[in-house]
Amino acid sequence: MTPSQRFLTKLGLKDPVPEQENNVHPNTDRNSRRSFLKRTTLGGIALGTASALWPVEDLIAQTTQKVSRYSNPSDLRITDMRYCIIQNVGRTPIIRIDTNQGIYGLGEVRDGADERYALMLKSRILNQNPCNVEMLFKTVRQFGGHARQGGGVSAVEMALWDLCGKAYNVPVWQLLGGRYRDKVRIYADTPEARTFDEFKAKIKHRLEDQGMTWLKLDISIGEVKDMEGALVNSKFWGSNLAQWRGGYMDYANIKHPFTAIQITEKGLDGMARIVSDVRSVVGYEIPISSDHYGHFDMNNAIRWGKKVEPFRLAWLEDMVPWEFTDQYKKMSDVLETPVLTGEDIYLLNGFKPLIDAGAVDIVHPDLATAGGILETKRIGDYAEEKGVAMAMHFAGSPVSFMANVHCAAATQNFLALEHHSLDNAWWETLVKTLDGKKLFEKGFANVPNTPGLGIELVEEEIKKHLLPTNKTYFAPTPEWNDIRSHDRLWS
Repeated sequence: MTPSQRFLTKLGLKDPVPEQENNVHPNTDRNSRRSFLKRTTLGGIALGTASALWPVEDLIAQTTQKVSRYSNPSDLRITDMRYCIIQNVGRTPIIRIDTNQGIYGLGEVRDGADERYALMLKSRILNQNPCNVEMLFKTVRQFGGHARQGGGVSAVEMALWDLCGKAYNVPVWQLLGGRYRDKVRIYADTPEARTFDEFKAKIKHRLEDQGMTWLKLDISIGEVKDMEGALVNSKFWGSNLAQWRGGYMDYANIKHPFTAIQITEKGLDGMARIVSDVRSVVGYEIPISSDHYGHFDMNNAIRWGKKVEPFRLAWLEDMVPWEFTDQYKKMSDVLETPVLTGEDIYLLNGFKPLIDAGAVDIVHPDLATAGGILETKRIGDYAEEKGVAMAMHFAGSPVSFMANVHCAAATQNFLALEHHSLDNAWWETLVKTLDGKKLFEKGFANVPNTPGLGIELVEEEIKKHLLPTNKTYFAPTPEWNDIRSHDRLWS
């Protein structure tokens, strides 16, 4: 028996408990992990005169052995940023920020965005302590922008909070000030169907089998484009009115006020019939939100909003581009149905004009665009002060989903979080939860009590769904290490 062991025996202490395995990167050296765990545990017995007999860092490590830690937070340093891209909602890049102590953080660039939005930020955070989340966020936020351009900054911010939570052995929601709820309500899109009977069956599946308590449906002018006399000036823009693809001057990229498309009463009636059909199946207890109406101006948007007021929709989403604050104010003033926007807005500053003007009844940030977890909570908190609620837009992988769950748990005026992959059988298999619970069940996401975001990737499942044109799986990225510009925005 060594002198150290004899000393511990006199104190009645046992050998150290095995080091924590969860949330530690598999490439971490076991001896170094044991070393930092021994150095950093806290609490235990008073040192007394024993410190004179034994090295104090070893004494602290042994006497506080039952306190769980994953790292020495003050000595953490970022060593790499790596990525993979999965086929989810088109393409969804996932990033991993590695550290010198083996723990890592996961983040996600917004669906449909470019991983390089995040990779170009690596040089700005390399060798920094990831637990300085706000400082690092302020370092990189100037490189973000609205819509998908906010995806890189948001991904890095998510990963930093995941790392910080793991380092301090607490859930991210705890770092945000605590939680208001232990389950997060989900809203789901209404599935398309070829016939009304098929539609009713799918709605029944949503409500009874999946347990959803909030639905959203798309009601586009595309639904009535083939109806004679439903639209004015629509054929000028092409036969399909595609909202997502096209050249710079095509319908997809022309802002709503500039298409000169109008909807006739016949067209409005045809679109409203969709809402009526859904209500006839769902009833009035379930909230129904609506979205994706097409590119037409504010005047027609108001006519549409008035047409569906009897059906008491939960909100009318993105009826015109979000930056037209005055138009949103006019719509909000004359419509009874709540008006909502926000999924393409970057940072709280982008939301303030809408909130301050009373132009929206509900804000709708996408956390993977808005600036990440804390910035989205700040958006919700600011809205709450002005009497505005917050719903959350989401269409990504379980990584961003869990970032949203932590944010929603910590934000009081939260309503519901979108889930865009309810019918995707493999979506939930991409990760495993550290507490063994399902990500969501019966219409609600479970808020974890485990460190960081509370999930780990399942490597074999992720690899099954990598983008065919880029099979990279968290390879080193030394080509993004160097800073090549002076970033200060003032002189």
